[in-house]
Amino acid sequence: MAAHASDNRHTRAIAAFVSSLTYDRIPHEVRERIKLLILDSLGCGLYGADLPWTRILRATLAETDATRTVPVWGTAESLSAPHAALVNGTQIQGFELDDVHRQGVLHVGAVTLPALLATIGPKSNLTGRDLVAAAVAGYEIGPRVGICMGQEHIGQGWHSGATVGVFSAAAGAARALRLSDEQTVHALGIAGTQAAGLMAAQYGAMVKRMHAGRSSQSGLYGALLARNGFTGIVDVFEAPYGGFCTTLSRSQDRFKLEELDKDLGDRFETMRISLKFYSCVGSNHTTLDAIRAIQERRPFSLDDLDRIVVYGSQVTADHVGWPYRPEGLTSAQLNLPFCVATLLLEGDVFVEQFDEACVTNPERITLSRRVEVRHDPEITALGSKFRHKVHVEVHLRDGSVERETREAPRGSEQSFASEADIVSKFRKLTRHVLPESQQSELVEAVLRMEHLDSATRLVELLSTAPSLSRAAS
Repeated sequence: MAAHASDNRHTRAIAAFVSSLTYDRIPHEVRERIKLLILDSLGCGLYGADLPWTRILRATLAETDATRTVPVWGTAESLSAPHAALVNGTQIQGFELDDVHRQGVLHVGAVTLPALLATIGPKSNLTGRDLVAAAVAGYEIGPRVGICMGQEHIGQGWHSGATVGVFSAAAGAARALRLSDEQTVHALGIAGTQAAGLMAAQYGAMVKRMHAGRSSQSGLYGALLARNGFTGIVDVFEAPYGGFCTTLSRSQDRFKLEELDKDLGDRFETMRISLKFYSCVGSNHTTLDAIRAIQERRPFSLDDLDRIVVYGSQVTADHVGWPYRPEGLTSAQLNLPFCVATLLLEGDVFVEQFDEACVTNPERITLSRRVEVRHDPEITALGSKFRHKVHVEVHLRDGSVERETREAPRGSEQSFASEADIVSKFRKLTRHVLPESQQSELVEAVLRMEHLDSATRLVELLSTAPSLSRAAS
């Protein structure tokens, strides 16, 4: 597994793919899928503009940042490119509604798009087709690094959105800036040495929301610096000492370097990215879908319910199966028992179901104690592709047990959402941020992106600046 310092064939293969990727080399189905994924992420980002942690972050950066060149989505404000990437990435990941690549354990849009769009200034000559290619470059690389590292990466306490995500951000920004192969190698190497993020943030800290933004910012720094001749670690993945893989993995038999560029350009990981229709961490969605299915065939009241047992992978048990602690909205949205209680009491698990008051809601907390999450070694043995698989048992007081197994949730690659469903979600998330006419123009700009002569217009439509709102109406 160890690689010599001069052996960076995987890093170079990634760089060559990124720098040479064009719109015409991307299969039609991937081009259509990436536009839907982009629209979903932008909707999440616009919704996140007025969340408490976003307001704090934006105000803090404004105090130290005199540059005002890149819009902060869903506001009339602008910041420097790196700070805008930090805020916009935080907004996309701000309420657990954004996409996820299950095997790669990565929210891809949140780390890719803010860095990519931050490269587009008023005088940018990037076209809509260029933007599609840059987005696909970013969406392809991060998940592959996650697959290389395996689900043990998050299992040992690293937050993959904050670690793996830097490579999606660097790849997308590098392609948008039209970096050469050699420059892209350095962009990846600069981004990789900035990778950091701890999973303990999931228990209530606002900083968990910022991990994606920080990842996007790091990738953007990598691309901008590499463009100007700054050098990075040229064998950032392969280095036997101090490389990304050797350092952020417990042992060298835990990662698989060949996954980094296996079938790169032929098999598109973009097609395996899932969307969310619950406002909580992706690991909870299969259980919520399973309970909905049980309720449809056997309606039951809370008086009928004895307990619920969820059998899942070790990652699911560790990541979301802990006894709920009321330590903030982050903990509420990441905890599986609490989200099950929310579904049973509220009938849904979307944005309206989560506010500061819900965190200490005694009914939800009490009901969450009747939900148990157990490790199923057989599910773990299936590998990271099945890390969201669950067997759910609903035990009723009459002694009967209703069972349901789900491998992947609604919105996953196995049952991807329709364009109508994605547009509907986008409109629900942005209705309090953008006027309806601007919503429509933004939807049109994304779904017909290949027809944009300049990608600058799409960036403008993400702002609520009065002149832009009037132009869109």
